[in-house]
Amino acid sequence: MREWWKTKNAKTRKQRKNKEDYTKKDLVLDILFWIPEIIVLPIRLIIWLVRVIFKWIDVI
Repeated sequence: MREWWKTKNAKTRKQRKNKEDYTKKDLVLDILFWIPEIIVLPIRLIIWLVRVIFKWIDVI
């Protein structure tokens, strides 16, 4: 029983060490990647809207 417990305990320790959690560093990197997208998206939407309006005007 003791041998079994030691091997089981060693396996769970390895799993805990290899477990990939979402860390603060990951959060900061995600935010840094999303900031340009959040800023650029409204500008792109306005440009698309203006293009569609001009195409409708051209059709009329």
